[in-house]
Amino acid sequence: MTEITHRCAVLGKPIAHSLSPVLHAAAYKALGLDDWAYERHEVGESDLDGFLRGLDPTWRGLSLTMPLKKTIQSYGTPADIWEQRLKVANTAVFDWSALGAGGLPSISLYNTDVMGIVLAFGHELRSIGQPDRWSGAHDALVIGNGNTASSAVAAATVMLANRQPDRRITVAARHPGKNPRLRGILDGNGPEGSGAFGYREIPIDASFDALRGADIVVSTIPGHAADMIAEVIEADDAFFPRGILLDVVYDPRPSALMRAWRAKGGLAIGGEEMLLWQAVLQVILMTGGNPSDDALMGALEPAMRQALEEAL
Repeated sequence: MTEITHRCAVLGKPIAHSLSPVLHAAAYKALGLDDWAYERHEVGESDLDGFLRGLDPTWRGLSLTMPLKKTIQSYGTPADIWEQRLKVANTAVFDWSALGAGGLPSISLYNTDVMGIVLAFGHELRSIGQPDRWSGAHDALVIGNGNTASSAVAAATVMLANRQPDRRITVAARHPGKNPRLRGILDGNGPEGSGAFGYREIPIDASFDALRGADIVVSTIPGHAADMIAEVIEADDAFFPRGILLDVVYDPRPSALMRAWRAKGGLAIGGEEMLLWQAVLQVILMTGGNPSDDALMGALEPAMRQALEEAL
């Protein structure tokens, strides 16, 4: 039996539902990393310090889900632009050659959710033979205003970068203004050279014109919360979406919103695509690869996709 010399895990509370072990194990197999293992641990905010201090140098990295994406901030250093700007990390990578206070390793923090969204859209457009569909995009709508909405707004700044001069991002939520950090993402914090974006927040029940006209739509609200939007779309004989929808949920699959969107002729992407691509980036970071290595991403994606499809 191969000795395990490299360990990673996903932490959160609750965590039993996480599909990260399926994805990462498939990646290790594809890369021939027989001495790597990926675990699942239920860890809440008050448990994180003790968990980190109980690790040894075999540990290479962690995937972080709620409620730890912000709790981890005090233990690490931002290592990519989106973690730096959003202060929300879903990935931690350890460097045991540089020990800090209390014997903890140096911890680099990353946010792969943002680029996971971007890659999900990009992959879908390539798969339908429309990789240049972005060229005319100028209007994005994000449904919800929680932590995932922060990643969606950031992703929209990437997808609309260097496009039309009248770029606008709209956030539709039950309580507009509840997350003031969303507006700050656009205050000079777009990608280099992206320039200014228009921004507005509207009530979710007043979002149907925005839904109809948006080039990019990302729904970040959980479970069946978007079912009422789906019902309105289904009942509106004049609703024909122009843009592409990503619904970040993957249970139920497809969601009612996705079914309604597709029934009206729109293109809809399930949350499993975001889950897949953010995990591909996590694996590359934890194993010491380069996230810009297209060949490595191409080697990982088929194996991880197959494992995910079998698990869903």
